[in-house]
Amino acid sequence: MTSAAGTTNTDYARGLARAFGGAILFGLPLLMTMEMWSLGLYAHPARLLLFLSLNFVMLVFLSRFGGFEHTLTLTEDILDALAAYGVGIIASAAVLALFGLLTSAIPVGETIGMVAVQAVPASFGAMIARKQLTGGDVEEDEDHAARASGYGGQLFLMMGGALFLAFNVAPTEEIILIGFKMTPWHSVAMVLASLFLLHVLVFAVGFAGQEEAPEGYGFARQFLTFTIPGYAIALLVSFYVLWTFGRVDSAEIGTVAGTLVVLGFPAAMGAAVARLVV
Repeated sequence: MTSAAGTTNTDYARGLARAFGGAILFGLPLLMTMEMWSLGLYAHPARLLLFLSLNFVMLVFLSRFGGFEHTLTLTEDILDALAAYGVGIIASAAVLALFGLLTSAIPVGETIGMVAVQAVPASFGAMIARKQLTGGDVEEDEDHAARASGYGGQLFLMMGGALFLAFNVAPTEEIILIGFKMTPWHSVAMVLASLFLLHVLVFAVGFAGQEEAPEGYGFARQFLTFTIPGYAIALLVSFYVLWTFGRVDSAEIGTVAGTLVVLGFPAAMGAAVARLVV
């Protein structure tokens, strides 16, 4: 049997197997992080549901730009996103159970919350497993690259990379501690370093999949068109993740700003290298 995208059942099964590998590979660091175990327990249910819904939308778009199988239609992208989420949920539950963290003593609601949070990075890993765990198909990779070559596509990939890296760091207490210890001058220096590294990693150092500056774009135009919006996206994503986990509730504006700058640093790095991953 062959799908509309020319994928046989065997190929799809192989893709799902890679997806499980990607889910475990990308999710394992957080699956073994104590802060992540408790996020699903104390995160506001409505905020968590919104975050999971937005993550699903993200997976749909990631499927267009580089999912674990080649897709031709929006319906196929939605089905792939559902498959990636399913893989992320099953892989997360299996690993947490293996660690002895899911037991009959834990209420069902808390178990669901714990698995749901862990399924976010796992589903991301499942979605991008084809590119990361295989050489990929040249023709399919070129098609995915063409889909993401537009300005909107590039900004979306930056958002995906920022979200993934910010989510990996946001649950830790260290970002709060670092923000508390930094002086205003440290914060300014971190903003400048984030902008500099974001620009250099996107345009200058020659990573595989790195963007080429559009014809006629000098440094200033590149900086204003890609680097500034990319960093703004990183900060917005960082604030949203912090808000989802209640890290900005009742906090003073100075504390929020400091934490945001700290989390914005890895988020900016994620935005810069998104094309390497996706």
